[in-house]
Parts: sequence; C-alpha cells; structure tokens
Amino acid sequence: MKTLRTCVIDDEPLAAQLISKYVNDTPFLSLAGTYSSAQDAIKTILTGSVDLVFLDINMPQLNGLEFARLIPSNCRIVFTTAYDKYAVDGFKVNALDYLLKPIAYEEFLAAATKALNSIRPAAPSSADTSKDYIIVKSEYRLVQIRLDDILYLEGLKDYVKICFNDGSKNIMTLMNMRTLEQELPQDMFMRVHRSFIVNTTKMRVIERNRIIFGNVQIPVSESYKKEFNEYINNRLVGVNRTESNVE
Repeated sequence: MKTLRTCVIDDEPLAAQLISKYVNDTPFLSLAGTYSSAQDAIKTILTGSVDLVFLDINMPQLNGLEFARLIPSNCRIVFTTAYDKYAVDGFKVNALDYLLKPIAYEEFLAAATKALNSIRPAAPSSADTSKDYIIVKSEYRLVQIRLDDILYLEGLKDYVKICFNDGSKNIMTLMNMRTLEQELPQDMFMRVHRSFIVNTTKMRVIERNRIIFGNVQIPVSESYKKEFNEYINNRLVGVNRTESNVE
C-alpha cells in the first residue's frame, strides 16, 4: 500500500495535536509536518512531495481557502474547521473532504481513505490476489494483515477471529463475516461454514467433511458443500472425482 506523506496545518494547538495523532495512528499515512500557519508550511508543501494536507480554514494572515489555491494539484486537501459556512467555498477549490470540528477518528479515517483511493490505482476486484493485505480495527488500533499470513477466520457473534498460519497470536476485530468475506479475494479464500472462512492456499489435508489445520478441524457445512466440492474437483489429479466429494 502506498503511504501518503501528510501535513497538518492548524493554528489551534489542541486541534493540530489531535489530527497529528490521528495521522500517526493510521498505517497508510506518514506525518511530514505539523504547522501552526500556512506561511510555515509553504516551503514543505511547494516541494510537491506532500500527498495530503489537513488544512484549517479560519487562520490569520493567509487562510486555508487562500492557501489551497497555492497547493500543487497532486496534493489532496481535507479542510478542518469549526464553521460549516465555508463548505461550498471549500469544494470550489477542489477539496477532497470537509470535516467539522470536533473531529472523530472515524470521520478522519474516512477522509484519509478517500484520499488514498483517489491517488492509488483502482482497487482490484474481490477475485484479484493483487490485493495482498487488509487493514482491520482491533481494540483501539488499526492492524495491517498480509492475506498470505491468514490460515482461517472464525465468526464469533459480533466479532471475527483471524488465525495465522505461523502460530502468531489471533486478532479479534469487531466486524461481521459477510463484510469481511467481501473484502477477501475469492480465488484465495472460501467460506465453508457459517462461522468459517479458510485460506484455500493453506489447505493440506481434507478428511471426510473437515479441513485439517494441525489440531484444528474446520467443518464444511451442507450449505457450502457443493461449491467446496467443485473447487476440489477442479484441482484434483489422479483420483476419481466422485471419490473426492465431501460427504
């Protein structure tokens, strides 16, 4: 994933500190600088090396709207302000988003993700393994996970447990299985049970109606048996295909 070099410009120290913390807490952002005025940030911004700027509007001398007209076109702008009256003007200078203070992290993350999506190439489809990792929220952190490291996922009421093939500590994320399933490449992951999604590239042993991962046995339920059998039969070598069917 591309990392966006990000600047924060705000003359309110607490607001600047909070947004800078949000930047540092977000895996695909790197903090290039925090500035209390547009004048202080000009040199850094005009180098063209900044991808994203969180910019306060109501600042002395050179306000955010004026400064936005000086920012290189390849730099995305997200306005941060306590006043909604500037919204229309903000979008006139091609602001990507407009956040009203106080800003919650969820709002910040949505704007940052929008910036990321506007810069990187179009996201691959769910069947494309060029998407090689996901980012999930676990407790109060965002965690980037390589898809190849995942062994299987287990749904536990409102949470999903992500289990790794190297024995690393499991990660719990507040998410439902359907949502996560839609984010996983279909030629690498398959749902085999209401509560289980497996990484098919990690399957080594299938016994009767269960996938064996060491001491863990993942059941293949009746609802997913047909699709699973088709997957196995399409890859089967040297065995009568009817003999391979999960019973």
